[in-house]
Amino acid sequence: MSSAGRALPDVGLVVAARQGDQRALDDVVAASLPLVYNIVGRALRGHADVDDVVQETLVRVIRYLPALNDPAAYRSWLVAITIRQVRDWETRRRIALNRDAGLDAIHNVPDPASDFAGMTILRLGLTDQRREVAEATRWLDPDDQELLSLWWLEETGEITRNEVADALGLSPGHVAVRIHRMKEQIQSARGVVRALRARPGCPDLGAVTAEWDGTPSSLWRKRLARHVRDCAFCARLGSTLLPIDRLLAGLPLLPLPAGLGAHLPSAAAPAAAAPPSPSVGPATGPTPPGGVPTDASGGPSVVDLAVNRPRGLVPSLAAGVAAAVLAITMAVVILPDDPSAPSWAAPPSAAPTAVATPSVAPSPSARPSSKAPVAPAASSARKGVGVWNFAGASQALANSRAGWYYTWGTQHQGISTPRGATFVPMIRSAENVTATELARAKAAGPYLLTFNEPDLPEQANMTVEQALDLWPQLMATGSKLGSPAVAWGGPDPQGWLDRFMTGAEARGHRVDFITLHWFGADFTTATAVAQLRQYLQAVYQRYRKPIWLTEFALIRFGAGGSQFPSQEQQAAFLTAATTMLGQLSYVQRYAWFGLPATDKDRSGLFSDGTEATVVGRAFQAAR
Repeated sequence: MSSAGRALPDVGLVVAARQGDQRALDDVVAASLPLVYNIVGRALRGHADVDDVVQETLVRVIRYLPALNDPAAYRSWLVAITIRQVRDWETRRRIALNRDAGLDAIHNVPDPASDFAGMTILRLGLTDQRREVAEATRWLDPDDQELLSLWWLEETGEITRNEVADALGLSPGHVAVRIHRMKEQIQSARGVVRALRARPGCPDLGAVTAEWDGTPSSLWRKRLARHVRDCAFCARLGSTLLPIDRLLAGLPLLPLPAGLGAHLPSAAAPAAAAPPSPSVGPATGPTPPGGVPTDASGGPSVVDLAVNRPRGLVPSLAAGVAAAVLAITMAVVILPDDPSAPSWAAPPSAAPTAVATPSVAPSPSARPSSKAPVAPAASSARKGVGVWNFAGASQALANSRAGWYYTWGTQHQGISTPRGATFVPMIRSAENVTATELARAKAAGPYLLTFNEPDLPEQANMTVEQALDLWPQLMATGSKLGSPAVAWGGPDPQGWLDRFMTGAEARGHRVDFITLHWFGADFTTATAVAQLRQYLQAVYQRYRKPIWLTEFALIRFGAGGSQFPSQEQQAAFLTAATTMLGQLSYVQRYAWFGLPATDKDRSGLFSDGTEATVVGRAFQAAR
């Protein structure tokens, strides 16, 4: 995410690309671009060569994808290749500097138009403490910039610690030590940044900075940090700094610069797109099937690509990739940073239960024709929807412009993941905690939703102790874990979720984000939106973790059955609610309930693959 980078391709798409499916290859490259750009851009500190290194990385991804033995490991492989290209660039830069020391200033100055710290502040609309963290990264040692690019993405949920370790060729324990040292450097730099910005400022700081040229550097960080540490005035300024990890939670990837996709490489032009690089990295490793040399990290060695062209991929990217990149660029979410009800709504009952593991494929007539117009790209990586199978479900999902979806299970049988979107698996109840289901969940992506409404007999129906006992098996997947999604009472002291979170902390269990459901019984738009906001704010204030709102709509539950507002009322609520959610930086994702619209499911978005309801049209426009 998430942001744009969170829509990395699922295993099925990678497999199709390896087998020569041209559109799948375009989608894989387009979905990979935001993550590659963020790693390279931050590691190179916005140097003018960022776009070139991104292009070189994608050339290698295209060429060496057939040599990837485990499609489920695609993301780790992608990150390793990206870091290898960063290191190759750094080696070439140092060689050039040694050859002509007079060019030092040219090679070390970031492109003012692409400075990553500045762009992070500008494009993500960061407020004070997050802005200070971004500014503090300018003061890091050069060798820590590569680590920073990976750790930042780990904290924002894009990659895992194991993937960081694999990319760096280190053990997780060694990575933890390096990250701890780097965080200490950022923390001292935050104190420097705050002292330099203070108005009125420290009367003694001017004397310390008299010879400083105003350019952040590790040397001046150390000098100024000593003053901040020893000065009563400056030290007091840093007494209210929040933990860095908390400030980074929920940030999206930095948006792609306009036009980056216009220069994407074509596999048809290897010599022009990626000239051979000097072999400066780790020793070449064993040659996999297909004759493509690899390095120790699993990525391709730097070889003459014109000679070592793997076979099996369609030799052209061209317009398909460019269009996909444009779609990803448009899907970037810029979140504000303003973390600021009684839980009275009852939950839905039967629909999710019946579709936890859909198995019926759409009928042939429901499948989109090859002549059908291409569905619009996802309008936001945050915007999602709950999906169960129905005629035309795949086309409806694509037309919804959702950035992610889930099916209350670990698979999406009969439902195709559209361009720019991602599937999120769920372990729905205790009976789904099996080796097979956990393996599917691990392969499906970096996030895992867990136990659906355990506080209801007709849903997961679990005790807090049962959920806590099973939790280590979910942690073992390595996925980012959402809390069990309670039907109500999220912030209530001694409620189901409160007792679970207390027990998880006591046992040392990891919970990465809070998952919630909310259904409004008051059909007045302003009142419903206010009640939803109050509920989310109360939950956030209690647990201080990012929130995923995975079911919400206006539905009044009672003994006589479910009551729904008019389509116009539901659409007005959806529009106002999603606008409000966009103002809460701690709400990482949301999912409407749900995609299909029937006489029973009158909050649904599509009656078939192409016919959107009034509510569906509001959802298409939402961000």
